[in-house]
Amino acid sequence: MGWPAAITDEAELEEVMTRPDEALRADLAQVPGDLLVLGAAGKMGPTLCRMARRADPSRRVIAVARWSEPGLRERMESWGIECLTADLTDRRALAALPDAPNVVFMAARKFGSTGNEALTWAMNVLLPANVAERYAASRIVFFSTGNVLPLSPVAGMAPDESTTPAPVGDYAASCLGRERVFQHAASTRGTRCFGVRLNYAIDLRYGVLHDVATKVWSGTPVPLAMGHANVIWQGDANAWTLRAVRHADAACPIMNVTGPETVSIRWLATRLGALMGREPVFEGMEAPEALLSNAAWAFALFGYPTVPLDRMVHWVADWVARGGRALGKPTKFEVRDGRF
Repeated sequence: MGWPAAITDEAELEEVMTRPDEALRADLAQVPGDLLVLGAAGKMGPTLCRMARRADPSRRVIAVARWSEPGLRERMESWGIECLTADLTDRRALAALPDAPNVVFMAARKFGSTGNEALTWAMNVLLPANVAERYAASRIVFFSTGNVLPLSPVAGMAPDESTTPAPVGDYAASCLGRERVFQHAASTRGTRCFGVRLNYAIDLRYGVLHDVATKVWSGTPVPLAMGHANVIWQGDANAWTLRAVRHADAACPIMNVTGPETVSIRWLATRLGALMGREPVFEGMEAPEALLSNAAWAFALFGYPTVPLDRMVHWVADWVARGGRALGKPTKFEVRDGRF
C-alpha cells in the first residue's frame, strides 16, 4: 500500500487512515450482518466506522454515541454510517438499540478518573456488564488498555498475554474489571468476545508522537521518566480490531495490540527535532521500567503494521510544524502512578 510523503489536511488524513486492505475484507466476509459500534464518537470510533463501511459498502454500520462534537454526526452520515443517539449508561436506552450480530464496544473513561473514581468504575465495569448482557448473542470486540499490565524492564521482556495483570490506579484497575466482566459473560453465557489491549494508537492530531512533537516545537521540556513506549498507526489498530470480530469466541481471548518497536522517547524527540528544525529540551532521566507490551501474537495473526514508525514520525513532524489541528487530548504517556 503506497503512503504519501506528507498528509495535507484532515480530509486526506481520514481518507488515508480508513483505507481497507484485502485481509480486512476477507475477515469481515466471515462475519456477515450489521456492525454496531458503541461509543463511536471518540478518538478512534469515527475512522473505525468509516473503515468498516469502506471495506464492505453493503454492510449496515451503526454508530452509537451522545454526539457532543459539533458536525461529527453529519460527517459520519455522509460516509454512509447510520448514527443513533443514546446515553449508554441508561439501561432503557441500551435496551432500545437495535440487535446486531457484530458489536465493537469503545465506550470508556480515562481522563478525569482521579477525583471521580465512582464514575470511572461505572463506565468501565458496570456499563460493559450491561452491554455484555444486552448483546449476549452477538460477537463482541471490546477495547482494553496496556495499562492493566505491570511496568517492565526496558532491557528485559515486555509483557505478553500470559503476564499476570498488575494495574496501578483506578483507571487501570477498572479496565481490568472490564476485561473480567466480558470474560464472565463468555464463560457463563457463551458470549463470543475478544479483548484488545491497545498501547498507543497514533493519529496526527493526538498520540504519543503528537505529544512529543508539540513539546519539541514549542520548546517545552520533554519528560523522560517514562522513557520508552510502543505505538501503532491508528488505521492499523482499527483494521486489527475489525478483523478480531472474526476471532471472537467463548474463550474471550485478550490480545496486546501495538507496534513492534520499543520507542525511545529521547530518540523520538531528537528525530522530530531534526525534522522540524528544533532542538529538543529534556526533563529528567529514563527510569529502568516502562509501560510496554509484547504484541507478537497480534503480528502472527494479523501481520505487521502497514505504516512503519519513521513514516509516522515524518507525518507528525510535518503536521505539527504546519500548525495542523490538535484534538487537545494528550495521552499522558508519561504518567507512572496511574493517576489520570
